[in-house]
Amino acid sequence: MRPGAFGEVRRFPQGTRTAQDAAAAIGCEVAQICKSLVFRLAESGRPLLVVTSGANRVDTEHVGALVAGRLEKADAAFVREQSGFAIGGVPPFGWAGAAPAVQTLVDEDLLAHDVVWAAAGTPTEVFPIAPDELVKRTGGRVVRVRP
Repeated sequence: MRPGAFGEVRRFPQGTRTAQDAAAAIGCEVAQICKSLVFRLAESGRPLLVVTSGANRVDTEHVGALVAGRLEKADAAFVREQSGFAIGGVPPFGWAGAAPAVQTLVDEDLLAHDVVWAAAGTPTEVFPIAPDELVKRTGGRVVRVRP
């Protein structure tokens, strides 16, 4: 992630590992935090990225039906192998070697904000981005992810 690509990368030494931590550090609503959650599709073993609002919990059965597959929790090794980043710092795009592009779903609730904040590759760095730019950059499909 290069600084200034979308908004200035901001560093918070105390960490932004959770959505609550990030919102407190930035001074925004938890709903403006993008959680980049990596799942493994059970049938193919391929990753699925769900970029969701920090205020929401992903309904895995619903999301699985949207992608015609069953979602499995991805462990830390799988997340790092697929994205190149550790859990807590996974950015919504810019994954090294993600070819073909990782299938991505973007939480429709993020579009209610002018600006959202996403991890910039570490658990201490985030960057601001307009939700429509997030959708464009991820190539994601906007869906409802919560129950």
